[in-house]
Amino acid sequence: MSEEVIIGIDLGTTNSLVGVVDSGFPIVLADDEGRRIVPSAVYFPEEGDPVVGEAALRARAVEGERVVTSVKRLMGRRVGEAGVDLPGGRSPEEVSALVLGELKRTAERALGVEAVTRAVITVPAYFNDGQRNATLRAGELAGLKVERIVNEPTAAALAYGLDKLGERSRVAVYDLGGGTFDISILELNEGVFQVLATHGDTALGGDDVDELLAAALGYGGDGRVLAAVRDAKERLSEMEEVDVRVPFVGEGENLERRVTRVELKNLFRDLLERTRKHCVRVLADAGMEAGELDEVILVGGSTRIPAVQELVTEVFGKEPNLSQHPDEAVALGAAIQAGILSGALRNMVLLDVTPLSLGIETFGGLMNVIIPRNTTIPAKAGEMFTNAVANQESMLIRVLQGEREMARDNWELGKLEIPFEKAAKGSARVGVQFRIDENGILEVLCRDTGTGADTVLEIKEAAVDVADERVEAMIEESVDHAFEDVSERQWTEARLKSEELLPAVEAALEIAGEALGDAERGKIVEAADEVRAVLSAEGQEVGRLKKANAALDGATQELAALLVERALEEGI
Repeated sequence: MSEEVIIGIDLGTTNSLVGVVDSGFPIVLADDEGRRIVPSAVYFPEEGDPVVGEAALRARAVEGERVVTSVKRLMGRRVGEAGVDLPGGRSPEEVSALVLGELKRTAERALGVEAVTRAVITVPAYFNDGQRNATLRAGELAGLKVERIVNEPTAAALAYGLDKLGERSRVAVYDLGGGTFDISILELNEGVFQVLATHGDTALGGDDVDELLAAALGYGGDGRVLAAVRDAKERLSEMEEVDVRVPFVGEGENLERRVTRVELKNLFRDLLERTRKHCVRVLADAGMEAGELDEVILVGGSTRIPAVQELVTEVFGKEPNLSQHPDEAVALGAAIQAGILSGALRNMVLLDVTPLSLGIETFGGLMNVIIPRNTTIPAKAGEMFTNAVANQESMLIRVLQGEREMARDNWELGKLEIPFEKAAKGSARVGVQFRIDENGILEVLCRDTGTGADTVLEIKEAAVDVADERVEAMIEESVDHAFEDVSERQWTEARLKSEELLPAVEAALEIAGEALGDAERGKIVEAADEVRAVLSAEGQEVGRLKKANAALDGATQELAALLVERALEEGI
């Protein structure tokens, strides 16, 4: 990367991200732990430097008054104004500058440059001049020259490629993040973006849903409960019901409650209706009907909630565009704008696409896709992996190409072994990054996060240049064997879970001893026997094994609570 690199930053109420154009391709950058999302939280300890991100959120449970979150809602207001009381008399700009500084350091480490000094930062479309100037000052305090302030809906539209829809198109951007909501109508005319109308609410977002759910469970404002219900809310986007469990809250009782997707929808129905009113108003202000829109796109993590997507479909009369990651769309758009300003996109040429998926073999012989087929190159993507067994001393990375679910059915392009010190299961971490350059050369970088040591494998053949007949044969095989491939993958994943559960339950029963009642012990043993019976039976009964795993998991709830209570007593 040149010294003239310009980064794109999504400075969010709840989370923030940083992106850049690298090799003609916009990407969101990850920190040393592989995390692309940085919580917009700052902890001010009594002694020492401020702490930003995940560590700040963890401190909220014990020193909540020294942790600042959602400072974006305060931007443009002066210290001392009603509602603004930050640690040490700091201004909202100073707190935001600390978040920006963390993103700046992430970019510098990820890009391998000494200093990044230029940035594009996004703001809500409804931010006034005072709020925009406050964002500029925050950037300057963080050591950044802010080249441009970009409206978040404009950035999101860039990320979705909506500037390529045609000579003239109209797009609605529905942005429901952690702390704010806005809805904007944009007109795109020959690459020029114009906001026709915008509405929003600076006090409406996913955080409010968390508060409602925590209060409904009887523990509003409790940090541990808020973390648990946030996780439950996210899981309910994929499941119909989930369990919320938090030991020793309130007066020392255990919180154990099942929450359904329908219950969650009913809880925040009023919040949803507030967004509906803004949608109706923004259409009226833009002087148009919903049917005149070419696209409706969703931005912000809270738009993953099925009830939100249902409302958007109902209001605008069309299915929303879900082609981009809702958390990353604004940051990608900011990176694209930054790339245009720096010239990094001036001569961008998309040479080819990956004809087949690229990935690695994971535990159990599964194919884990890193770069899906038909991804435009140049491209870059990566994931974090961990050791599957205790005292493992190395990790074998097998680079695969193909469309089958099991590793053995795909082509091996190369392999490398990453050594690391012996560690408990799940504690050693290796980051794996795939990068295909404009020449079709695949580079696999593996990093031991414990030592920072990098191992690189360069594959000059087969990554992109694959004979058409081989590609067609692989795709045909994946279609022909789709049912059995998916069944085998599901069986393997369920079997791995069983093999993890059974020894853990046996060890827990031994530790519990006589403290666990005979009835509870009998229930657990019976559930464990059923899992073993399914594993040893002829054939692969995926549904039965999943059900048996779930039953064993549920049967051990009291055992888990007992062990937690004992551990706390011993700790005291």
